[in-house]
Amino acid sequence: MTSKAVGIDIGGTGIKGAIVDVSTGKLLSDRIKLPTPEGGQPDDIVLTVLEVLKKLGSPDKKLPMGLCFPAVVVKGRTLSAANVSKKWIGLEAEALFEKGLNRDISFVNDADAAGYAEALYGAAEKQKGLVILTTLGTGIGTALIYKGVLVPNAELGHLQLEGVDWETKAAYSAKERENLSWEQWAERLQKYYDMLVALFHPDLFIVGGGVSKEHKDFLPLLKLDTPIVPAVLRNNAGILGAAALASGK
Repeated sequence: MTSKAVGIDIGGTGIKGAIVDVSTGKLLSDRIKLPTPEGGQPDDIVLTVLEVLKKLGSPDKKLPMGLCFPAVVVKGRTLSAANVSKKWIGLEAEALFEKGLNRDISFVNDADAAGYAEALYGAAEKQKGLVILTTLGTGIGTALIYKGVLVPNAELGHLQLEGVDWETKAAYSAKERENLSWEQWAERLQKYYDMLVALFHPDLFIVGGGVSKEHKDFLPLLKLDTPIVPAVLRNNAGILGAAALASGK
C-alpha cells in the first residue's frame, strides 16, 4: 500500500482534486477546484478532470487515483445521476474515465467516499461500531461504515415515509424551498433519524453537507439516543475518501 494517492471529487457545481497523504489524511498539494461543465456531460467532465490533473502537475500514473461521483456505482457503471447529465445513467463510467485519463482509477459514490474519510480521519475516527453518515443538501446522501468497512451504495435518502421519498421533505433544499424555520425542519429530520434508528440502530450519526457548518442551529433540537455529530472534513471529505479507497487504506 502506498502512502500517497490522488483524490478527485466530482460534484454538480465543482470538480475538486488533490494529492493526499493517506496515512494521515493531509493534503500534499493545493486543492484544485474547477467548475463542473454546464450540463454535466460525460466527455466534458472527463476533460475537466484532465485539467485538474494538469494543475496538480500531472501526477505519476503509478500513483493510485480515486474518483468519487454523485451516482450509485455498481461494477464501474453509474446507475443514477444527481445534478449531472442523465446520460450518465447506465454508463460504463469507470471505463470512460480510465480511457480518457489514460490511467487506472478507483471509482466510488461521493457519499461513500465522504463517509469513509470521516471514519478514517474525521468524526468517526475512533468509532468501531456502525456509523451512518448523512449529507443534507439537494438530497440526502448516505454512507454506512461498519467496523471501518464501507458498505457501498446505501441510498437511505430514498426511504419512504408518509408516502413520499423523505429526502424531498427533509433535505436542506426542502428547508430552503419551503422557507422552514430550524424548528420546523428539525421536526422532519427527527422523523428521518428515528426511522434510521428503528432500521439500523447505529452507534453514531454524522451529519455532512454545507448546512453542517450551522449544526448548532438544528442538531440540539433533535431528541435521539444515538449520538449525532457534525462532519469535520468539510469540502475535503470526498477527495480524502476517494484517495484512501484507491490506495487500499
